[in-house]
Amino acid sequence: MADAKPRPFRVTLVHPCVGRRRGMKGYVRTWQMAPLPAAMVAALVPKDVEKRFYDDRLEAIPFDEPTDLVAVSVETYTARRAYQIASEYRRRGVPVVMGGFHATLCPEEVRRYADSVVVGEAEEVFGGVLDDYRHGRPRRVYRAGRRPRLGRTLPDRSIFRGKRYLPIGLVESGRGCRFQCDFCAVQAFFDATQTHHPPDRVVEEVRRVKRRGQMIFFIDDNLTSDMDAAKELMRALIGEKVRWVSQSSINVAWDEEALDLARRSGCQGLLIGFETLETDGLAAMNKRFNARRGGAVAALEQLRRFGLRVYGTFIFGYDADTRDSFRRTVEFCRRHGLYIAAFNHITPFPGTPLHARLEEEGRLLHEAWWLDAGYRYNQVPFRPRGMTPEELADGCLEARREFYTWGSILRRAAHRSNRRGPFMLANFLAINAMHQWDVETRSGLPLGEETWKGPLLEVQ
Repeated sequence: MADAKPRPFRVTLVHPCVGRRRGMKGYVRTWQMAPLPAAMVAALVPKDVEKRFYDDRLEAIPFDEPTDLVAVSVETYTARRAYQIASEYRRRGVPVVMGGFHATLCPEEVRRYADSVVVGEAEEVFGGVLDDYRHGRPRRVYRAGRRPRLGRTLPDRSIFRGKRYLPIGLVESGRGCRFQCDFCAVQAFFDATQTHHPPDRVVEEVRRVKRRGQMIFFIDDNLTSDMDAAKELMRALIGEKVRWVSQSSINVAWDEEALDLARRSGCQGLLIGFETLETDGLAAMNKRFNARRGGAVAALEQLRRFGLRVYGTFIFGYDADTRDSFRRTVEFCRRHGLYIAAFNHITPFPGTPLHARLEEEGRLLHEAWWLDAGYRYNQVPFRPRGMTPEELADGCLEARREFYTWGSILRRAAHRSNRRGPFMLANFLAINAMHQWDVETRSGLPLGEETWKGPLLEVQ
């Protein structure tokens, strides 16, 4: 009798949620975008390896399903839940490998809960991780560069089939950012560098992803921190008949060639980190460039000249902020008709200059807020100067409530850039309504599964 064919090696990819309340039914809808990094990791799995993918935000993880290895990508906000997931698998004798931003910025912590840790970008080492586990010779740490060599591999989006993600097409054209903002974990991870996929490869992916009436979101950390590369991409997109949005620094407003290319290539809007109306605050953030050439007001005028809508983000809690900063910022956003806006307190992420400074000044309220069982989303984990932690958290929450009232939404809908055509007006109203609903659903969310029974299982 011929020998039975050996079964394939099995790997399970898991995307952890931030956290979940007891009895929580649906999840935060604005957080339900397809996790593109998971699809990139899936594309690195050899064809003779059986792979499965579970998104903890959308479905129950079948911990008892047979598998040989579990791979989890960890962000700081998802770290506690990731360690819970790892504990469940490791109790069942299944090894766990972890990578992602948090694994790179806090490798020693992550090593406590994972059999192996990937430090840096997965593209360079994940094939070796699988090969080592298949042959029973895993290493504790796999190190890759923080500036990846991005090639032509396309994400394996087959892992998303049957899952209810937001109807927006996600595409990556580059990673990292050249700016060195005080609070930003992106610049800490990539050492203030940016790397790009070849433009023709990006266009190929756009053609595969786009659907009639769908928006493409380039998920780059900052599309325009390398303006030459951004322009090259925009030129390649002209003629593709695609509507797209992305994240950008304010510098794009002062480059009319870039703005013209953005419009001609199908750009509908940009997320701009205005951060604060306080000049001293911008200096503390290492973002003085935001105040140049007339600052946010002049930048908005420039962007609107080219028909671009603006998603403005603002952060509070630097020493220049007072309780009046919230009211002035919300009124600014209403007056200037921002498409949508975010109002958040600064969060000291590990590895950032902000975290190091607050730690040195003795202003952190937790040794590691992301692991504290009592910490809740939107809770302030440090002592601000101009107000109490509770006043800072309440001010951000009230700013969101005020900005997303129906009166505010309709006032902003009257702005010409937000109602240009029935398609964009319908999108404006739908997106603002979704953000209005999410104001309350995310605030106070625990980090990790509230009903999970610990303790976390550490590697011996």
